[in-house]
Amino acid sequence: MEDNNKGTIEENKKEKIEISEPNQKGVRTYSVNEKHKAIKAPYKGVIIFGIIVLAIVVLAVSCNNMTGNLVFNSMKTGNNQVDLPEAPYVGTIYVEGTIGPGISDYFGIPTGYQHEWTLKQIDELIADKNNKGLILYVNSPGGGVYESDELYLKVKEYQKTTKRPVYAYFGSMAASGGYYVSASADKIVANRNCWTGSIGVTIGTLFDFSQLLENYGVKSKTITSGPNKAMGSNYDELTSEQLAIFQSLIDEAYAQFTGIVAEEREMDIDTVKKIADGRIYTAKQALENGLVDKIASFDDAKADMASEYGLEDCEVIDLEYTDNSFFGTLLGKLNVKSIKQTSDLDVLMKIVEDNNSFPVSYMCEALQ
Repeated sequence: MEDNNKGTIEENKKEKIEISEPNQKGVRTYSVNEKHKAIKAPYKGVIIFGIIVLAIVVLAVSCNNMTGNLVFNSMKTGNNQVDLPEAPYVGTIYVEGTIGPGISDYFGIPTGYQHEWTLKQIDELIADKNNKGLILYVNSPGGGVYESDELYLKVKEYQKTTKRPVYAYFGSMAASGGYYVSASADKIVANRNCWTGSIGVTIGTLFDFSQLLENYGVKSKTITSGPNKAMGSNYDELTSEQLAIFQSLIDEAYAQFTGIVAEEREMDIDTVKKIADGRIYTAKQALENGLVDKIASFDDAKADMASEYGLEDCEVIDLEYTDNSFFGTLLGKLNVKSIKQTSDLDVLMKIVEDNNSFPVSYMCEALQ
C-alpha cells in the first residue's frame, strides 16, 4: 500500500490528475493532463541573429534581381562622396597599403587603398576652384606597375592642369611603387623613421615542382600552342629563353621607373641607377641621396607648404575613402578569418598560390 502511494505521488509530479464527482450511477471519471516544461534555447540569440542576416541577404538578392545591379551595388559600396569645402582648402589624399585595383573583404566590402576612387577624387580636385593644393600622404610598400603608373600620371595631370602645388609626405614607409607615385611632387617630406627607396621591379617568385614530381615518379606534360605559352608553369623547368623573356619585362619597367626618378628629381640617370638597386633607405639616407627634400613631421610638412605657397588661410582637409554602404555599416569591423591550415603542405601550397601569379610590380617584398 505504501509502495503504491509512493508511485502515485511520483506520477502526480509528472501528471495532473483530476477526479470528478460520482455520477448518478456512482461512477467517477479521471482526467490526466501532462505537464510540459519549457525548453530553453541556449543559442536562441545566435539563431535569431543568423535569421536576420539571412533575411537581409535574401532581401538584397531580391532587390538585385528586381531592380538590377544599380541598387545592389549601391547597398554594397555606397556612393563614397566626399563633401568639399566652399572655401579655399588643401586636400590630403591617403595612399596607404598595397597600390592595386582595390581590395575587398570576404563580404565584398572595399578595404584599404581604393584605386578608382583615388583617381576620381583627384579629378574632383582638378575641377574644384576652391582647391589650392594637394598632399599625398603615402604609407605603402608599393604595388602594381599599372596602378602605380596611373596614379603617377593622374598627379602629373593635376599639376599640369591646375598649376597648383603638390607635396608628398612619407609615413612609416614609402617604398617602390609608394615612391613612384610621389616622384613628381614639388617637395617630398619624410618622417624621420620612414623607410623608402626600394627602386626596382619584381615579377615575384616562380616555383618549379618538376624535379619533385620526378622523384615521385610523376610525369607531366603541358599542351601549348608554342614553347613559351605556359612559361612559368610549376610543372616545367624554366628555359634560358623564357628567363630572358621575363627579364626583358623587368628591364623595361625598371627603365621606366629610373627614368621617372631621374626626370622628376633632376638627377643624372647613371646616378639614379647606382642607388636604384632595390635596397631600402632610411629617411636620412634618402635625404643624402636626393630622394627626399626634408625630414619633418606631417604638421611641419603642411606648414611648409602653406608658407612656401602663401596658403596660410587655407584649411587642410583629409580626403579618405569611407565605406558608407548598407552592408559596410551593418557588418562594421567584422573580420572573417580564413580557414585554418591543417598541415605544412597546405601552408606551402598557399604560399605557392599567392606568389605564382607573377605580376610585374613595383613592390618592396620586405615591407609587403
